Amino acid sequence: VKFLVLLSTALYCAEFVCAVVLCSEYSESLDRLWMAATLTFALVHAFLTQLALTFIHRDLGRDRPFVLFLHLLLLGPVVRCIEALVIYFQAGKKEEPYFTISRKVKLKGSQGTPTEREIGHSAHKLAAHRNAFKRAAVIQAFLGSAPQLTLQLYITIQEKYMLPARVALIVITLLSITYGALVCSVLAIQIKYDEFKVRLRPAAYLCMVLWRGLEIATRTAALVLFSTALTYWVIPVGLGNLALFFALPWLLLWRKKAPLPDSVEKSLSKAGTLVALCLVTFLYACINTFCYSTIQLNLASWDLIDKHLSWSQMAAYYAFRFLENTFLVVMWYFFRSDFYEYVCAPLLVLQLVTGYGMAVAFMMIFYQYCHPCRHLFRHNVADCFRCDCCRKDAASQRSTPKPSPSLGTRSADC
Repeated sequence: VKFLVLLSTALYCAEFVCAVVLCSEYSESLDRLWMAATLTFALVHAFLTQLALTFIHRDLGRDRPFVLFLHLLLLGPVVRCIEALVIYFQAGKKEEPYFTISRKVKLKGSQGTPTEREIGHSAHKLAAHRNAFKRAAVIQAFLGSAPQLTLQLYITIQEKYMLPARVALIVITLLSITYGALVCSVLAIQIKYDEFKVRLRPAAYLCMVLWRGLEIATRTAALVLFSTALTYWVIPVGLGNLALFFALPWLLLWRKKAPLPDSVEKSLSKAGTLVALCLVTFLYACINTFCYSTIQLNLASWDLIDKHLSWSQMAAYYAFRFLENTFLVVMWYFFRSDFYEYVCAPLLVLQLVTGYGMAVAFMMIFYQYCHPCRHLFRHNVADCFRCDCCRKDAASQRSTPKPSPSLGTRSADC
């Protein structure tokens, strides 16, 4: 909890400070357009981060005017970080009544051992801070850092020189997006396997960092290169991606003929629920524009999350994204400007295509060998390559399985 809170706050503060410094340099060089765009992306994710932290902690219904004032000054993550650290260092110094009892299944290979743990008030407050910072990190990454990274790379190519503040902002935004995608992947595992005690090993984190870093870097590079060659055509590409992934959950909801879920927030009206669902769907669309979200929305479910791992959906996404990235890079190759005359264009195209292929390879390695709940999968990556899943499904339809309360039966249903 301490590491997550400190890292999220450090990335937030560093990115905002670098954006402000860069805006001042743009102002001195009379680059008003670049200054306005940089400041807009910095302020948008800052305001959304404050709203997320305030909404999750329910501060509007509590008497905390000083905390709300700091949120208005865009210092919400800082005061939340200090509050979480104070709770962390004071925990365990005095005996306190437990808040609740957590029942989890501890996995060791394919065997599960039920465990119980008492959760005190301090641990419950720290969990609330951890969950709030996780969601704020995802919002910061894909609603602020991702557009900021694309913009600064485009400005660098257009102006043909590098400012120190711009280099720092590019590095920080890339780290922020990779960290947000990593948090999104871990959240997906924890949500889908809520009844199990999930612990990721260092090899799993390394695999996910390589997978997410290569995926985001190659995707952003393809968009930036395409925008430098065909500037106005990148707008329909970006809007088309957002519209496709925004409409997909609503189309699935309409197909199932299900009503709007009323579990978002009990105090919200129907209009407020619709606005909240639209914001969640927009965040989902922004994540899928740059990388695979791993958390699939299901608006017909009470918890809004589809807990079923769909290999066909994942394969369709990566096939579509691979073809789109290849198309963007090839179009840049044919319409590139004179700025790239000293760059080996065919080699750059090959590097970007190979980089995205390596990202997909690290993703498959993660699910095959490093996923903490891989023993619960009904099928894995190797089964899909051997088409064992088709034969197993056909065999399971011919034979009727006997009901059993063992972990294996629960894992197959999961």
